[in-house]
Amino acid sequence: MNRLPVAPVSGVCGLAATLVLAAVSASATPTPAAPASAAPASAAPAVAPRPRITPWALPSPAGAAQPQLSSAPGGELLLSWIERRAGGGHRFRFARHDAATGWDEPRTIAEGEDWFVNWADVPALQALADGSLWAHLLVRNGEATYAYDTRLFSSRDGGATWQALGPVHDDGTATEHGFATLWPQSRDTLGIAWLDGRHTGGGGHGHDGHGGGGAMTLRAALFGAAGKRAEAELDASTCDCCQTDAVMTPKGLLLAYRDRAGGEIRDIATARFDGKAWSAPRIVHADGWFMPACPVNGPAVAARGRAAWVAWYTAAGDVPALKLAASPDSGDRFGPPRTVARGDQVQGRVDLAADASGTWLAWVEEAGGRQSLWLARFDHGLRAEHWRLKVADLAGRGRATGFPRLQLRGGEAWLAWTDVDAGGPRLQGARIRP
Repeated sequence: MNRLPVAPVSGVCGLAATLVLAAVSASATPTPAAPASAAPASAAPAVAPRPRITPWALPSPAGAAQPQLSSAPGGELLLSWIERRAGGGHRFRFARHDAATGWDEPRTIAEGEDWFVNWADVPALQALADGSLWAHLLVRNGEATYAYDTRLFSSRDGGATWQALGPVHDDGTATEHGFATLWPQSRDTLGIAWLDGRHTGGGGHGHDGHGGGGAMTLRAALFGAAGKRAEAELDASTCDCCQTDAVMTPKGLLLAYRDRAGGEIRDIATARFDGKAWSAPRIVHADGWFMPACPVNGPAVAARGRAAWVAWYTAAGDVPALKLAASPDSGDRFGPPRTVARGDQVQGRVDLAADASGTWLAWVEEAGGRQSLWLARFDHGLRAEHWRLKVADLAGRGRATGFPRLQLRGGEAWLAWTDVDAGGPRLQGARIRP
């Protein structure tokens, strides 16, 4: 891990998926944490109440993809997506879901013809307690494949109208700026972190390799009614194309991402923002994954009270695995990870959430040429797996299915994901009640 000082920088700136009702059940008594040699996902404890899966109809049209799912302060769920326009270009839209009344009418955040639209780097939407809405999307800034900005938008009228605020970064380079995470820093302040390629020289990257320029960095900033403040560089060498994730804890914001250390070791790291300054990054667990390319598989983070959890994919030792680690102190230190799944079927693409009942983890597998979406719940200490189930068999393959999104509300899990219908993408949804 290469670290730079983190002093602030000044500036302003259907095929409907088949829902599987039979859960793989779990023991009602605690079981030991799974060791590194844990069985693959098909193996699970043997007795548990069967969770109920109900299809959740989404308001997005056929052809929509790149879903994001977030929670508003009032408890509504916010679903955003990208759809193609009939005359060319794209439209970024969202809708609210109320537990009592269902979906409202979708609204448009922005439209454009010069966007960077990608299966793994997707826009997001965040609501703040002051009623404002904030969103980011990706707009090309040069001729290179991965030359694009992360641009910010805000709304003060519930999403009826939006103001374009421009790039969150001010380096002006035709390089990659993406894989951003939004969070509510305070009642009226948005936090955003992103991967910043200003030092890469515009070199391309992909799963098969990277450009020959400098390293990708991790940066963050705060935005409010007065504009941008408190921009900082958090890590001087990160994975080029793995998602970031963030959660608020009693000790401040906890940000998780995939580091890129010397010797091409790509393990998961966290950094904390206490409201005044960022901490130095810390490795969650030293997997020691040697990976001379970007795996396009970032971590997910969740918190409840002082407890925090991080989930991630690794292929250390050339064995794909899905891991989950718990922290008793808001992410200052993490215990040994539990291996949730292990083997070639593990694709990762994780999302994570926690409530009073436990810690919920969603991920994707692929075996025998077929993909599937899985969900499991663990006790907060990760000593016991409550249950594990296959939520859906997916028609899509490879990158077409993107990354599933998970939120919790009312003791239920709410999932949204991309599948393929008649050769094109379509968003699917499900709610799971234990």
